[in-house]
Amino acid sequence: MCEDLAGADSLHIADYAVFVLMLLVSATIGLYYAWIGRSQQNTQEFLTGGRKLTALPVSLSLTASDLSSIILISIPVEVYRYGAIIGYACFRYFLAQVFTCEIFLPVFYRLPITSTFQYLELRYNKVTRLLVTFLAIIRALLLSGLAIYAPALALNQVTGWNLWVVIVVTGMVCTAYCALGGMKAVVWTDVFQVGIMLAGLLCVISKCLFLEGGVSILSNSQQGGRLNFLDFDLNPLRRHTFWTISIGGTLGWTMTSGTSQTQVQRYNSCKSITHARIAVFISVVSYSLFLGSAVFSGLCLYSFYKDCDPWTAGKISFSDQLLPYLVMDILKSYPGLPGLFLAAVYSGTLSTVSSIINTLAAVTLEELIKPNVTLTDRQLLHISRTLSCGIGVLCVSMAGLASLMGLLAQARIIMGGVSGSPMFGLFVLGILCPFANSTGGLFGLAFGFAASLFVSLGSMLSYADPEMTRPLSLSTEGCNFTIPGSLNWTTDLPTQMNSFTMAQVQDGATHLLTRNWHSPSYLYFSVIGFITTVIVGAIVSLYT
Repeated sequence: MCEDLAGADSLHIADYAVFVLMLLVSATIGLYYAWIGRSQQNTQEFLTGGRKLTALPVSLSLTASDLSSIILISIPVEVYRYGAIIGYACFRYFLAQVFTCEIFLPVFYRLPITSTFQYLELRYNKVTRLLVTFLAIIRALLLSGLAIYAPALALNQVTGWNLWVVIVVTGMVCTAYCALGGMKAVVWTDVFQVGIMLAGLLCVISKCLFLEGGVSILSNSQQGGRLNFLDFDLNPLRRHTFWTISIGGTLGWTMTSGTSQTQVQRYNSCKSITHARIAVFISVVSYSLFLGSAVFSGLCLYSFYKDCDPWTAGKISFSDQLLPYLVMDILKSYPGLPGLFLAAVYSGTLSTVSSIINTLAAVTLEELIKPNVTLTDRQLLHISRTLSCGIGVLCVSMAGLASLMGLLAQARIIMGGVSGSPMFGLFVLGILCPFANSTGGLFGLAFGFAASLFVSLGSMLSYADPEMTRPLSLSTEGCNFTIPGSLNWTTDLPTQMNSFTMAQVQDGATHLLTRNWHSPSYLYFSVIGFITTVIVGAIVSLYT
């Protein structure tokens, strides 16, 4: 079943109403906390909620900052194209949270710090702190651009909504409630947006279950090879196996949960370390619920389009539009439900970007302003709000740079892994290796960054080996229209150069240089950077 959709003409006034209501509620939460917190006199209250928050809202906020509209759209596509083995991510997330609670949370919660990078000056020196701060700010801005642009473009061609108008409007709303309400507004808005995201996914799943039936969905997925959970291949070149997801994914999530400023700032806002631990473990349950829903929606996507793939049939421009296309296909006759899904996607964008704005405001204030000027708490509070506004504008502008990037979820993971894994290695080296010094830390950071960048560039410049990526076949045999140049054909996925960019290498010389490169799974990029940082840092520290 593949039909031409009328884009914006397929949307009902109720769909627009639901979307606008989501934006208004998000903004209202910010205004509410700005009103009740109008007597705030210090930045501690604004940036960490005065350490008065309880476990439940913080746990949902942790989940919201881990999720994003990229994941909301791309996980179902991942299942559609490569199978449901990505569901093992629940296991890696649980392990990552155990490591976070036992190793990192006690360190950061008990220190009188707002920014995680303050730890690096206490442990190493000021140069290390400033260098890592600079890298972290650049990384966060790049990720914010991808988080804003990717879902907007995915929905643009399906719904007909103006790309940049929606980007600017959502960016303005997000910036407003971050600047007005601070951490409390961000946390409680995340709680609301988590509910919207889950409702959007469940809406799609419920309709597919009604149309296809649960048994049929699983049966079709089994026949199509999508239930590929029993893949225990140890080959590190394989894109997704139990081991690549468990090892590479666990380290990647530990990096995010344990030392990311976004996560640390949230559990540091809890009223006690017990509440912080409970929040971290509750987030495992909520994240697993979301991931399970996203994986099952991918199975629904395949079951619905098993005989007529809209992508290979040319009905959509790229794969990340598949789930929005399905929504418009099956829910357009139910006014308000397509709008609910659109609200869910943009809720993911808002939760991600609000986390980045709040984080960068805290980092900029603590790392670049406080050490260099003497100001009153009231003045610093005004500066914090001004920073939130400026960073919000900058995040929206970074969406322009993101328009040059690929749109798969792996782009986010690769970007995070290249810059994040060496920084994570630096934290681990400082916490677990008492003999580590600043010289070893800087050498480890440099070599770790070079190693992760090398494997990432090698992956981007080489052809993806189908034997390692193993894309599953897609069919257009059941389509009721003629495909230009072909009739009723079955095909593998369109050839792509790699998982990060849609462009193909056209230059023959480049192909000769890269055809023999065997890239490890993208999930191992962070492992390579992390191990290199720790080993080099430990060796140099021992010799110096």
